[in-house]
Amino acid sequence: MKYPRPVTNKRYYQFSEYLKNKFGKKVYKITLDAGFSCPNRDGKISSGGCIFCDDGGSFSRAHSKLLSVQEQVQEGIHNLSTRFKAQKFMSYFQAYSNTYKPVDELKNIYDASLCHPDIVGISIGTRPDCVDETKLDLIASYTNNYETWVEYGLQSMHDKTLRFINRGHDFETFVKAYNLTKQRGINVGVHVILGLPGETKEDMLTTIKTLAEMGVDGVKFHCLCIFPNTKLYDMYEAGEIKLLEEDEYVDIACDCIELLPSDTTIHRLGGNGLQAIKVAPKWLNKKFEILNKIDFELEKRNSYQGFYFNYL
Repeated sequence: MKYPRPVTNKRYYQFSEYLKNKFGKKVYKITLDAGFSCPNRDGKISSGGCIFCDDGGSFSRAHSKLLSVQEQVQEGIHNLSTRFKAQKFMSYFQAYSNTYKPVDELKNIYDASLCHPDIVGISIGTRPDCVDETKLDLIASYTNNYETWVEYGLQSMHDKTLRFINRGHDFETFVKAYNLTKQRGINVGVHVILGLPGETKEDMLTTIKTLAEMGVDGVKFHCLCIFPNTKLYDMYEAGEIKLLEEDEYVDIACDCIELLPSDTTIHRLGGNGLQAIKVAPKWLNKKFEILNKIDFELEKRNSYQGFYFNYL
């Protein structure tokens, strides 16, 4: 049985549309850097981190300029209000692993991000091996008053891939974290990278099928990118890594959309990192062109999100 399709002007369910439907107007994310680290970079798990991760820890904009979390929020609200006339906001902890501190420190940090009355939500990006019941209890305490999400960087469900990219955890670790999070009524978003080394198209679709069957609340799609000062960059320069071509990415992304339940929110379809330093693929810089091609391909197929979900 297919889930009913939410009201949307796209053939897939954008997270932005979900928030707009819930709060009556567009909600803008304020990306925050609270000075977190990562156990896969500081030596607790292994050295060097994931092979694709650069010094910015997947942070998509300029760093916080040493501003406090509260100052970053105030600056973000000012900038978004001035540029877009924004009225509703969501605090988004993006850089590194944003549960990788003692719970008392986490509470101070999260509370500081909710310092403005027009903030309606909080989203916390982290790793599945950086949560426990106490930390999740803290995050769950925000759910009564705020739209609350934890975004887990999974990337792939295949342990062979996770070992190759030096992820530092296996799929079972994600499953355990996911179940603990959902038990507390926290929304769960999952990051997936398409085009990881050694993965076939079927491998990628198997990851999406598994997440669909688990009923994850949201998915954020990234295309594998090459950044300087990463192990992946060295492999790319040595000719060991083949990246997806634009048409391949569009085709796979549409296949993924068709497999997801229609009420799963899609947070991003073309995650591409900071363009100023990205080495490849250059075609990924044309974000809106790629999104238009995905729209066109779904229209060409006469398809939409959830089209194949009932066949899983």
